[in-house]
Amino acid sequence: MAAAALSSSDIANPESAKRFWLADLPVPMVYATHRIIRDCNTEFAGEFGYERYELIDQSFSKLYPKIRDFVRTGEMWRTNFAGGKVYYDERLMRRRDGTSFWCRVRGRSRNQADPFAEALYCFEPMNRAVTGNASLISDRQKQVLTLVSQGKTNAQIAQEIGLSKRTIEAHRARLMRAYGLHNSAELIAWFASLR
Repeated sequence: MAAAALSSSDIANPESAKRFWLADLPVPMVYATHRIIRDCNTEFAGEFGYERYELIDQSFSKLYPKIRDFVRTGEMWRTNFAGGKVYYDERLMRRRDGTSFWCRVRGRSRNQADPFAEALYCFEPMNRAVTGNASLISDRQKQVLTLVSQGKTNAQIAQEIGLSKRTIEAHRARLMRAYGLHNSAELIAWFASLR
């Protein structure tokens, strides 16, 4: 993948050059502007059961189990993705055939003022089962527990998703009471068993 592999038309057209490099990456990658897929490689499209051309200029919302998951993820990333930071989370995504799977998503914004203006994302499928038991808890509780399982504190979670620390504590306490759990380790183990 040396620079010499670029044609003169690639050099004259930077958009074409981006597509060349993205296509060569051996991991599921996406280039997006304002959460619209502008380009992706075949590894990404195949992971979701699509052909690459079917995802170009489509909203990421197409790949989420529910539209509210898409909205909530956007809110969380907008808060934590600014300033050219690398940010990641774990979330459920939906394939073309309707099946869901867990995925770790890492992203980096190229625009410090507007994190979604231009960004590159890597989607890493996770070897984690999706079970029907996860429906026992709300989407917000799943979001909180996913961040707890990443080792984040109540204060970090509160800042990340825009809730108060007390609200995060209440979510955790309610779940622990409801399922007879005694500490954070049991809570994380219980949540992992649902996923």
